[in-house]
Amino acid sequence: MLNTMAILKLVFLVFFFLHANAQTLSTNFHRYSCPNLESIVSQTTSKFISTTPSLAPALLRLHFHDCFVRGCDGSVLLNSTRGNTAEKDAFPNLSLRGFQVVEAAKAAVEKQCPRMVSCADILALVARDAVFQIKGPYWPVPLGRRDGIVSRANEALADLPPPFFNISQLITSFASKGLSVKDLVVLSGGHTIGVSFCSSFATRIYNFTGRNDADPAMDPAYVAALRRACPPADATTTVAMDPGSARDFDVDYYSVVKQRRGLFQTDAALLDHSATRSYVQQHSTAAGSKSFFDDFAASMVKMGRIGVLTGRAGQIRKICSVVNY
Repeated sequence: MLNTMAILKLVFLVFFFLHANAQTLSTNFHRYSCPNLESIVSQTTSKFISTTPSLAPALLRLHFHDCFVRGCDGSVLLNSTRGNTAEKDAFPNLSLRGFQVVEAAKAAVEKQCPRMVSCADILALVARDAVFQIKGPYWPVPLGRRDGIVSRANEALADLPPPFFNISQLITSFASKGLSVKDLVVLSGGHTIGVSFCSSFATRIYNFTGRNDADPAMDPAYVAALRRACPPADATTTVAMDPGSARDFDVDYYSVVKQRRGLFQTDAALLDHSATRSYVQQHSTAAGSKSFFDDFAASMVKMGRIGVLTGRAGQIRKICSVVNY
């Protein structure tokens, strides 16, 4: 018969194992529970991207906005309810797109593997597949996330770095999520694809210091071009974040930033720190493509681990926009 000390040791070992296991993501997590998961998600994502390539940057952004608020728990996918305004309805998230791709992938997975795969895992896979399908990098997605049941708009406002942050604020924001200065400059490279509404950078070109002036950190010729594209108070026009290369996942973004043509203050801020400026300079030509792709893949894996729910935490939502009842 086990004595009291032996029992306590056994309980501790069981607790330690469960706790360690709960914190572990693995690329083989669904190997047996849903062996066709990645092909199902890839095929579903491909159907959308093949007809609407602009969804690729939207889905990458959706994953980023999910992970930076409450961790990568699918909370950005939840709808608001009568008593709560969810993340997706917070001001920084009003322009998010691609929810239908995640829901379609989830529905396809549910047909073969009901209640086995979280919406958080599916969003991570969809983001990876969308980027890869427009000739961007491919990265292994560790799986095993659980879905959160809480989504609050005020947390999105507090945790998402706005486009006007300076370099110190950006470093602090990323560090709070366990991401390094290198992760910051690498993940900023995601702006090599996609567009932005004029309203997101209007202050930079029309009223930077409150005197009807432009941001002196921006190339004056680029300011003039943006003013032609974006009349004052324009709330509907969109502009490419990487002019001339917005549909290609490449290193051209860093060339743009180096030329002081980054669209947001957060882009321009990369020139204000020695490490980020060095990365921009080193990757501002096509020769830096391979290392950027490798770095981006590594940083995406790292980002995808932020604050994940595992083990028995959270739930596996049946429909990504609502919690299970």
